[in-house]
Amino acid sequence: MADPADRRRYSCLVTVLEVIRRSTDYLAQKGVDSPRLQIELLLAHVLKLPRLQLYLNFERTLGESDLATVRALVRRRGNREPLQHLTGLVSFCGFELAVGPDVLIPRPETEVLAERAWTLLETLPVAAPAVLDFGTGSGCLAIALARHCPAAHITALDISEPALVRARANAERQGVADRIEWARGDGLAAVRPGLHFDVIVANPPYIPSVEIERLAPEVRDHDPRPALDGGPDGLDVIRQLAAGAAARLNRSGHLLVEFGDGQATAVSDLFVRHGWIVEAVEADLSGRERILIARPARR
Repeated sequence: MADPADRRRYSCLVTVLEVIRRSTDYLAQKGVDSPRLQIELLLAHVLKLPRLQLYLNFERTLGESDLATVRALVRRRGNREPLQHLTGLVSFCGFELAVGPDVLIPRPETEVLAERAWTLLETLPVAAPAVLDFGTGSGCLAIALARHCPAAHITALDISEPALVRARANAERQGVADRIEWARGDGLAAVRPGLHFDVIVANPPYIPSVEIERLAPEVRDHDPRPALDGGPDGLDVIRQLAAGAAARLNRSGHLLVEFGDGQATAVSDLFVRHGWIVEAVEADLSGRERILIARPARR
């Protein structure tokens, strides 16, 4: 903990259950959501156990090394550092990704985007569909689509070289790096000339600039700002896609893009004005409109 009293208190903790109880209280005082779940996940990480196995190990005694590690992690979590940065991992669509301050931590709503994209890919009359992951970050979407659609060839684009390094490493860990082409640059112009796609997926920055300071500290202070800041109304990058993505799609191509709370009407209108047909606006797991599926009107 941050002061000598905290350290003395932790020096008395000898069992898993005691660590859970006292750390839960500490994290709650620091304003951390779901504090018991957070300490259980941290403990499971330190002890290298599945979280549910903790319930069979409540009386397990922790040694000084494990206690010191837990103490440091709980202090950092109390300072609102994201859990995923502390463990270095996040689960996405049933597999694990390494994450850190260089990439946006994938959210559950983006799993819905991935699922809608691979479902669409499975219906296309194309033997080897081409996919663009616009703003790949950790590589979560590119990897999920490569795992679910082995015949697809995927281009993963990001403006950040550290993000691409992270994404490549994640793809190699998942055994799909050979089917992903990496591109660095700002916008569609950075994609190899002449390359067209059957599906473009995008989870762009869509938070209005003025709202970023009101986000939770875990997001505001630790996610990369360029992955959050969508400009004055949150739609700067989405406008670029509405204006330019149709030219990079094959005849039967589709674009799927994630957007923020309350942006569904503005995003739909934007694409319609640029000559797209909006086929669907899908909700995320909490029921909020989150994903637009569109195709160019030309056929």
